[in-house]
Amino acid sequence: MSLRDTDKEFVWHPYTQMKDWNKWDNRVIVKGEGFYLVDSEGRKYLDGIASMWCNVWGHGQNEVVEAMVEQLRNLQHSTLFGLASSPSARLAETLVKLAKEMDKAFYTDNGSAAIEVAMKMALQYWRNKGRCEKKEFISLEHGYHGDTVGAMSVGYIEKFFVAYRPMLMNVRTVPSPLLYGSRFENEGDLAEWCLEETEKTLKKHGKRCAAFVMESGAQIAGGPIIYPGGYQRKVAKLCKKYDVLLILDEIATGFGRLGNMVEYLAQRSRPDIVCFGKALTGGYFPLAVTLTNDHVFNAFLGDYAENKEFYHGHTFTGHPVGCAAALANIELYRKRNLMQQINTNAKYIEARLQEFKKSLIVADIRHKGLLAGVELARNGKPIAVLKNRERISYFIMRESLKMGVHLRPLGNIMMVIPPLAIERSDLEKLLDVQLEMLRKIERLS
Repeated sequence: MSLRDTDKEFVWHPYTQMKDWNKWDNRVIVKGEGFYLVDSEGRKYLDGIASMWCNVWGHGQNEVVEAMVEQLRNLQHSTLFGLASSPSARLAETLVKLAKEMDKAFYTDNGSAAIEVAMKMALQYWRNKGRCEKKEFISLEHGYHGDTVGAMSVGYIEKFFVAYRPMLMNVRTVPSPLLYGSRFENEGDLAEWCLEETEKTLKKHGKRCAAFVMESGAQIAGGPIIYPGGYQRKVAKLCKKYDVLLILDEIATGFGRLGNMVEYLAQRSRPDIVCFGKALTGGYFPLAVTLTNDHVFNAFLGDYAENKEFYHGHTFTGHPVGCAAALANIELYRKRNLMQQINTNAKYIEARLQEFKKSLIVADIRHKGLLAGVELARNGKPIAVLKNRERISYFIMRESLKMGVHLRPLGNIMMVIPPLAIERSDLEKLLDVQLEMLRKIERLS
C-alpha cells in the first residue's frame, strides 16, 4: 500500500469534503526544503499558505530547530501543574517585555484554546469581583477565533458552524468595517457608523457584558478585512468607557503578518487580554499564549477558601520544547531583522497587486503587510462555480499544485499569505502563479 493509499484509507482531513478528496490526485508531503514542500514522489511545491498561516522561516535546519533538539536532549516534557520550568519562565518574561502593558502569560497549545482561556479569564474575573451579572460577550461580525465552543461562539461563521449552533453561547455582534459591498463610499464614514453601532450595543448591554472580543488589526478567515486607521483604538476606548474587558486575538495577525511584531501596539489599543499563536514558534511546534495585565490577574488572588484560582489547564501547557522554539524564534526575528524584510516585501506585494486590479473579475483587493485578499466576482456576483461546474476553490487548489505552488483560497477570495521570511524570488513566483491562476479563472467563469 502506497503512502497516498494509506492516507486515503485512514485520515479524516480538516475543513475538507472527504467525498471529493478521495477523487483527487492527492499529494503526501514527506519533507521540506526551504520554502518548499516535497511529496512522496519528489515533486516540490512552494508553501504558498505558510502551512496554514504559521510558518516563518520555511522548512529545514535552523536555529529554532536546533533549540528544539537541544531542549529534547535536556528535558522532553514537564508539567506546569505545581512545578515551574526554565523555558516557560524565560519565554513568559520575553513575551511580557515584547508585548508591553501585559504582565502574565498563560500557555495553551493552540489558538482556539488560547481564546477559550481568555473568555474564561474574563468571566471569572468579574465573578471574583462580585459582578456575576457580567457574563455575556460582544464580538465583530465576520470574526473567526477558532473551532472550540467558546471560540465558535464569538467567531461565528454560519457556513462553518451552523451544525453546532445548539451548543454555542448567545453572543451579541456589532458591524465589522468592510467597505466592499457596503452602502458607504469611504472607510471614514463606514468606520464612524460601525463605532456608533458598537457604542449603542455597549451602552445597552455593557452592564451584562464580560468582554468584547475581536481580531487585532484585521480579520482573516472571515474576510480578510483590514481595519481603517484609528478604528481599533476607538473600540478600545469604548470598552474602557463602558467597563468591558477587551480581548484581542493576534493569533494570526501578530508576529509580523500585518507588518508589526505586536499589532495592538501599532494600533494604540491597549487590551486587557491578548492571544498569540501560529508564528509564535515559527510554526514548528503547537504553542499558544494568553497574556493579561496585573489588573486582571490580581482578581484571581485570595485565600484558598475563596475559590478564586483559575480553573484551566492542559497536559502540555507551556511545553518546554515549544517554549524553547518560541525563544529561539523571537531571537531569530531580531538577528535577521525580519520586520524590515517583511515591510519591504509588503511594498512589493502592494506594487504587484496593481496587476491584479486590471482584471474584470477582481471586485476588491484588501492588503496589509504580508496579507492580501483578492475578491473575485462577475457582474457583482461572487464567483463560486466555474463554467464546467467545478468549485472555484477546488480549481485553485488543484491547478496551483500543478504549477508548483500550494494555495488554499477562502471561497471566491484568493489569499496571499506567504511564510513571513519568504525570499523575494519565491514571493515573485507565488504572485506570478496567482496572476496566472486569475487569468485562467477569467476564461472559465
